[in-house]
Amino acid sequence: MTAVTTPAGARRLAIGAGAGAVLLGALDAYVVVGVLVDMVRDLGIPVNKLERATPVVTGYLLGYVAGMPLLGQLSDRFGRRLVLHACLVGFAVGSAVTALAGDLPLLVAGRVVQGLAGGALLPVTMALVADLWSAERRASALGVVGAAQELGSVLGTLYGVGVAALFNAWSVFESLEPQSWRWVFWINLPLALAAMALVQWTVPRSTGPTGPGSEVPGSGVRVDFVGGGLLALALGLVVVGLYNPDPEHAVLPSWGLPALGAAVVVLAAFVLWERRSPVRLLDPAGVRMGPFLASLGVSLAAGAALMVTLVDVELFAQTVLRVDSGAAAAMLARFLVALPVGALVGGWLAGRVGDRWVSSGGLLLAGVAYLFVSRWPADVSSFVIGRDLAVAGFGLGLVIAPVSAAVLRVVPPAQHGVASAAVVVARMTGMLVGVAGLSAWGLHRFRELTADLDTPLPFGMSEEEFRAAAAVYERALTDALLTEYHEIFLITAVICGVGALVALLLPRADRG
Repeated sequence: MTAVTTPAGARRLAIGAGAGAVLLGALDAYVVVGVLVDMVRDLGIPVNKLERATPVVTGYLLGYVAGMPLLGQLSDRFGRRLVLHACLVGFAVGSAVTALAGDLPLLVAGRVVQGLAGGALLPVTMALVADLWSAERRASALGVVGAAQELGSVLGTLYGVGVAALFNAWSVFESLEPQSWRWVFWINLPLALAAMALVQWTVPRSTGPTGPGSEVPGSGVRVDFVGGGLLALALGLVVVGLYNPDPEHAVLPSWGLPALGAAVVVLAAFVLWERRSPVRLLDPAGVRMGPFLASLGVSLAAGAALMVTLVDVELFAQTVLRVDSGAAAAMLARFLVALPVGALVGGWLAGRVGDRWVSSGGLLLAGVAYLFVSRWPADVSSFVIGRDLAVAGFGLGLVIAPVSAAVLRVVPPAQHGVASAAVVVARMTGMLVGVAGLSAWGLHRFRELTADLDTPLPFGMSEEEFRAAAAVYERALTDALLTEYHEIFLITAVICGVGALVALLLPRADRG
């Protein structure tokens, strides 16, 4: 079934159902942030040892990234509706395991299953757009899907806190304290069931790739499980190698270099396998490789800028502005709200002026905003913060739909699912590598700038002298922090500028 034979109303319903599933998966990427303290307390982990619980967050991300390419290809082979159903079932199973977990390993395992299924929802839905819309009209629909993904990142933390608070407030559930966080995951079961009903009702059974090279879903097809497994393992090793629970003492954890080295070896094995395998995860035949790689590069740059903002703006607020975590989150909300708005506008604009110019303009706009951020003083006003972060978020949001539309136009229909997954994987790899690299740089610069500072002690001096020395010390620390963040955001502006240039290599709209 194609865009030509599917009525417009049915197409909108199908994408609405897919976008709802994407929103559900995106919510759970951030849902644990607000209830993490309750979770670790319930599992017997000391609150001052929260770093032990960080795999609860990274486990979801690991599954989210690692399974996308293979599951995207499965949707190319077996049809979108079947894979969407399988993903929603997997998401429900992972949610149930998480809700039932009595120890940290089982909790992390549940989160990995959740991420594996939830991450696949996005590329499969993006490929569904390609199935139902013609090339020149699909950017707006992709903007809706991208906005659903970004809306999940905006609402995820508030959603988790809200659900837990709701069950706390009902006296009938008072006996469950402090385990109300489990209802954040139990509620996913009816939500997943409702999403499955919508998918069954709205997504055409025959929806899938059409044209030369496509196959009838389920009829003697072959899937590159070995290639998908190798790529997932390589991505997983990168995630593990870059994650450092103690960044103050080393740039990488003790296992960082071995894990990254193993990732290189596994990636080399993946390349060799793909060159010799009769069935490939992404067959280069028919792919316009230059624009395809440009799309991945643009997505990588946008992901790096996004994650640096999420991490370093909050750190800037707490360390330089000296505000609490709630106020810091409120500052960041302006950036996050602008992202889905930009995604919708970007999809609308791309359908009129082309993917290339909207992507390049969005990254250029974000780069200018980061230049302004890199000049924030220690007493920066809330108006300036809101203005600069809103512009940066809007600019990055503009990129989401056109880069997804561009990559779908340069690969054969039979590979839309895996190509959509590649864009998302590139973006999230940029998030991981960008924040790891720039955080390492920031820590190095901070230590370099504070190496000669001596902490004043209230011995051998009067109280007035001690207060004066402490004030000098505090100003020096603030200046060092400002220099660190200024350089980080300046580098982020450069990354956006490079991404804007790469975006000029995206295909012209008239070649769809």
